[in-house]
Amino acid sequence: MTEQHRIEEIKNNINDIKVKLADAAGRAGRDPSGIQLMAVSKTKPLEDVRAAYEAGQRLFGENRIQEACEKFSKLPSDAELHMIGHLQSNKAGMAAKCASCVQSIDKLSTASELNKRAAALNRRIDFLIEINTSGETSKNGYGGIDAVYADLEAYRGLTNLNFRGLMTIAPFSDDKAAVRKSFRTLSAHYDKLNITLSGELDILSMGMSSDFEIAIEEGSSLIRVGTAIFGSRNY
Repeated sequence: MTEQHRIEEIKNNINDIKVKLADAAGRAGRDPSGIQLMAVSKTKPLEDVRAAYEAGQRLFGENRIQEACEKFSKLPSDAELHMIGHLQSNKAGMAAKCASCVQSIDKLSTASELNKRAAALNRRIDFLIEINTSGETSKNGYGGIDAVYADLEAYRGLTNLNFRGLMTIAPFSDDKAAVRKSFRTLSAHYDKLNITLSGELDILSMGMSSDFEIAIEEGSSLIRVGTAIFGSRNY
């Protein structure tokens, strides 16, 4: 496949997602312009990321920080990188250099290290707190909103980080009721926390290729779509 054909394929996939996004927003009585589409480019080659960029995509998500930094150093500066995979404290320095947001903060200690590294670089980085709303032991994230509240003041004291919202991963299941319950739980947590914080939060990140329409119906403001844009991954 030529580069131009790949750009067209990815562009068509992105457009298809945007149509489905708008339809889901319409069903929920929401304005689709308030919902961001992230292209999850983890494990995909630089050429695919460039193709998505050429197709107009600017927001990208990656899981592996070293791979991400290498790829995004070769892209224009307006390509925005979010880290969406589990971040270990010893990789915080690398994330502070090349990511604008870490969506998967699940420990105060990790955020503290990220804050220290960002301060050394004179950067401010956004972050989301990940909550495990499915109860699956294979997933990372806080177990519930009470644990987040216990650490909230400490998070707000991290001067080089901006707390923007919450993130979750729904269960990998054909049971749509279980998926919807997971998203509805996070949305309720988000609303409660935002009342506490006087409306400071503005990102509710939930929904992937298989379930983003349900996520939008339940209030998601940022969907993370990989396979439906780039195709299946080779691990």
